[in-house]
This record gives sequence, C-alpha cells and structure tokens, in this order.
Amino acid sequence: MHLSQITDGAGKIAVVAREGDRAAIVRGAASTYSLAQEAVAGHGLAAVVAAHGLGEVVDLTALAAAGRLALPITHPDPAHLHLTGTGLTHLGSASTRDAMHAKLDGTETLTDSMKMFRMGLADGRPAAGAVGVQPEWFYKGNGFTAVAPGQPLTSPGFALDGGEEPELAGIYLVAPDGTPCRVGWALANEFSDHVTERINYLFLAHSKLRVASYGPEILVGDLPADIRGTSRIRRNGVLIHDKPFLSGEANMSHTFANLEHHHFKYDLFRQPGDLHVHMFGTATLSFADGIKPEVGDIFEIEAAAFGLPLKNPLAQAPALAGAVTVKAL
Repeated sequence: MHLSQITDGAGKIAVVAREGDRAAIVRGAASTYSLAQEAVAGHGLAAVVAAHGLGEVVDLTALAAAGRLALPITHPDPAHLHLTGTGLTHLGSASTRDAMHAKLDGTETLTDSMKMFRMGLADGRPAAGAVGVQPEWFYKGNGFTAVAPGQPLTSPGFALDGGEEPELAGIYLVAPDGTPCRVGWALANEFSDHVTERINYLFLAHSKLRVASYGPEILVGDLPADIRGTSRIRRNGVLIHDKPFLSGEANMSHTFANLEHHHFKYDLFRQPGDLHVHMFGTATLSFADGIKPEVGDIFEIEAAAFGLPLKNPLAQAPALAGAVTVKAL
C-alpha cells in the first residue's frame, strides 16, 4: 500500500491510498499523521486505512501535473517534524566523498570519510538486536524546511551550490510511550551544497542546512532489499543528467535497524508525537559528474517501488544584503 496527500489548492488536505494502479481517497482521514496516530494505538496502518474505507477514485498522475501533490505526511506543528540524515552508508558512496575531501599533504593514506566508510563496512551490519558502529549523522532542519513534491527547492542566497541527493527516507511517528514507530518509506531529495562541503569537511553541517523534499508517496510495509532507481536533471526540457542509483540493504554498508538505532538512541528524538523524516544516504550525485545545476532545472528521482517520481525545480533566493545582526533586548 502507498499513501499520499493531495490538496484542493485552498489548503484542504485529503489522504490517498493506492493499491496497484487504483488510488482513492481515504474516507474520514484528516491527514496521514492522524491515520498514523490511530495506528500507533495498536491497529496497524493498513488495518486503520481499511477500517476507514476508500471513497472517490483519483488520478495521481493528473493531480501531480496540476500541482496538487502535498507532502505525504507532515506534523500539525512544523517545529515537531525533524529532517535528518546519515551519510557514507552505501557501498558506492565513499569514492565521491573521498575525492571531495582528499588529503593534500600526503601524510595520510585515508581521508576521514574513507575511515568512516570502512568502519561501516566492518561493523555496520550487526546481528539482529545487536548494536553496530554509528554512522555519520547530520541535521537538515524541521517542518519549515520540508518542500512538497513539485515545489521549488530554493538555495539560499549565500550558497555556493544547490545539488540533488537521491535517497530513501524512513518516516517515523513517536508513540505516547516514546517508542519510534515507522510509518513507511519514501523517496527523498536530500538537497545539499556540495561546493561548500568540498572546501572543508568541517563545513558538512553548513552544507546540509537546506530544504529537502520527500514523497510523493509513502510505501507502507516491507522495503525491498534491492532498490534500483534513476536520478535525472532536465534543463529547459532537455535531459542533461540521467544516472541509476542503488539503495536498499543489499546495496548498503549499514542495516536500516542499525541506522535507526543510532538516530533514536537520543532521548531528544523520542519525544511523543514528534514526526521524523530520516534520510539514509546515497552513492549517486550529479556533482560527481561535473554537473552544476542552474535555476529552473528540474530534479527527478524515481524508483518503481515508490510509485510517482519525486520532482522539484531549483530556485535561488536573493543574496543577503549584509550581515545578519542580532538585536539586544
């Protein structure tokens, strides 16, 4: 089952459930978040949707073309939606990062990135119930930085680059007792500034403080071990980048359970009612192929298991007029 949210253009949201090619409105569902809250009580998300029943059949492709796709899940208070991620988790992910952070003095044979990647290879896939090595982790923002499918990913005026990162994301709702509950899985564009990151790996945190998009659909249930997708960039209707990407545990140096543990081991991230969108990394970047995205380019991320592709155009905010000043009270 796949879940998504659509809008009527005036802010009213409807939840859509899709089985195969048939997509229909979930009756009486105020939001995906509210359905997940019901499921946390112990009924299971698929059972909750079945209990609500399905109504009007809709055409998700046509709704996407009309700009009526919303994020597949949000929190009523955007400050309680956390966007986070992990890096160096995929079997092909180290080469690009290693090249970006290559040692210049010749005294070390391994970059810190390659050391982190090898730690994952050695101990990122522990036995069930055991704890493996912790991954690289970063913070992207909260619900105010979550961008709906089809809407622009806006690069800040001070940014040096705005590039795509095609990833899988886990969607989680924290239960009243503090237990993280997985709602499902979604495609994500973990939009980043790779030029800033390349200057110095200590700028990684700065490079990740950007908007991101996820969806349009949430895959509810088990995730295939081998995910094969495509990442594209179109410029003025012309395809300028088209590259496959691999994900799923068959193509990763960490298990999802290990990555989930190292996120939710912090009490901060087990606050009841909070929503988490945690992105699991990638091995495919157009930046590594020398592509410099331009305003108006359209990023497309697609994988068959997730239904509709995730599409977002690139936009650029105006440059800052000067330094941000703080007012003393």
